[in-house]
Parts: sequence; C-alpha cells; structure tokens
Amino acid sequence: MPIASASTKSEVLGTGLSAKAVEEITAELRPLLADVFALYLKTKNFHWHMSGSHFREYHLLLDEQADQIFAITDTIAERARKIGGTTLHSIGEISKHQRLIDNNEPNVSPSGMLEELYRDNQQLTAFLRSAHETCAKYEDVATTSLIEVWIDESERRTWFLSETIQTY
Repeated sequence: MPIASASTKSEVLGTGLSAKAVEEITAELRPLLADVFALYLKTKNFHWHMSGSHFREYHLLLDEQADQIFAITDTIAERARKIGGTTLHSIGEISKHQRLIDNNEPNVSPSGMLEELYRDNQQLTAFLRSAHETCAKYEDVATTSLIEVWIDESERRTWFLSETIQTY
C-alpha cells in the first residue's frame, strides 16, 4: 500500500509526529546537514593545506575534527528519513541550503584557518540550537537528544580552536 502523505507516512513510521512537525523539523535538518557537509569539507581543506611551525599539531587536530563532523552526516539524513521527511540529494542541494560560507582562497594562514573554523563552529552551534528548539516544540525527543550531543561536540571543537588560537 503506497504512503499518500507525510501525515500518513509518519503514522506508518510510528513517530507520532504531525505532517506539520515533519515538515518543520525536516526544514531545519536539511540546511543543518548542508552546513555540516560544508564545515566538513572546509575543515578537510584546511587540514590538507596547513603549513608552518605547528603543522603536525594543527594537521592532526583538523583531521580529528573533520572525522567528528563527518560522523554526524548520516545520522542527520537518516533522522529526516526516519520521521518521514526527505533530505539532500546532491552537491547542488548542499550549496543551495548551506549557510556557512565556503573558503576558496588559495592561501590562508594557519591562524586564519583556525579562526575561521572557530567562527564556523560557533555558528554551527547556533544552528543546532535553533533546530533543537523546533524539535522540542513538537516533542521530537529523539532528534532533540541527538542534537544535544552534537551541540556538545561543536562546543568542544570551538573550545579547542579557541585555546589553540590564543596568544599570550
């Protein structure tokens, strides 16, 4: 039997979420996923192009952070599908929905890279909080609990970057 609507689909999936809830939550998860992909690629870009006296330390830090960021992409997309919504289909859709700004500069200083990632992770935390608010409004506890973990991870990355860029 084909599923006719988001409301019917969410009922079949057993989420108990209304069609409006699925629509609004998915509308938060889609750009969030695009931002996570954008931050992942920027972090890897800076990891690949790192240089200078702290090369090894920064290179390893960014590799670790990129792995952590990439690890949540599948969970975000699957959560959108699990509740009856859709998610991103292509690189073009990532570009269309992302709010974090790309950096295509051929040369960025190590401090510039770290400072930009610091700001991007702060911004991602704000996006996560906004998505959390929407999910909480509809009592989507599964998504809110996932987002809480991602907020903690984003705050930790921000903290590490902040401590790394400190000058004394």
